[in-house]
Amino acid sequence: MRGLSSESGTPPETAALSAILITRNEEANIRDCLAALAFAREIVVVDCGSTDATVELARSEGARVVVTPDWPGFGPQKNRALDEATQPWVLAIDADERVTPALRDEIVAVVNAGVGDAWDMPRRSSYCGQYIAHSGWYPDRVTRLFRRGTARFTDDLVHERLATREPPMHLRSDLLHESFSGLEQVIDKMNRYSSAGAARMQAEGRGASVAGAALRGLWAFIRTYLLKLGFLDGRMGFVLAVSNAEGTYYRYLKLWLARRR
Repeated sequence: MRGLSSESGTPPETAALSAILITRNEEANIRDCLAALAFAREIVVVDCGSTDATVELARSEGARVVVTPDWPGFGPQKNRALDEATQPWVLAIDADERVTPALRDEIVAVVNAGVGDAWDMPRRSSYCGQYIAHSGWYPDRVTRLFRRGTARFTDDLVHERLATREPPMHLRSDLLHESFSGLEQVIDKMNRYSSAGAARMQAEGRGASVAGAALRGLWAFIRTYLLKLGFLDGRMGFVLAVSNAEGTYYRYLKLWLARRR
């Protein structure tokens, strides 16, 4: 974003911004996430079912915490958080994401200038300790900053998106995503997301076969490792391509098994 950035260094005064996030058992992430949001005039955390110290830690960092008794899915839960926001601008973020000082300065400049209705930003994600520069993972632009009242999250149970009134404008600085700390986390998320994806496709009336699942998994590997230049991410690029292939294979295999039943 040209002409709006300020100098990094001393944190700016709070901006007319509500930072919103949803949580469940995020005690390992919540403090670092909220500490990077100190420039927001309001931080809203909507929690569902945390059994660790997430709620207490969020409150200790100055967040207003709303606890919900049920889980309606990612999109509806994020809309609950959005409905709690009171400031003119909203920054939607996940607990495992971090606003860098450079991105903070850009966000504050946009809010203070009142420019545009929605802004996206490049997101740089880590995979088992390595930030990925290729493999279809970067720049991975995500729309997270918007004027309140101009956008809502879709109702998807997973892979929800922000539906904006106008096409987003572009910020330049990275949002960091501490996505997968280890292989166990990769496998756990792969299992949950492949199940949710299979359920969505089944509801849409889509079909699947064992051979089709295998071919789609192979194509996911080729696309990630070759077409998306995953080989430039070194050995971790290969590991990532394999996990993408497995996730795709299991999603369609679960759909096939569900339709058999």
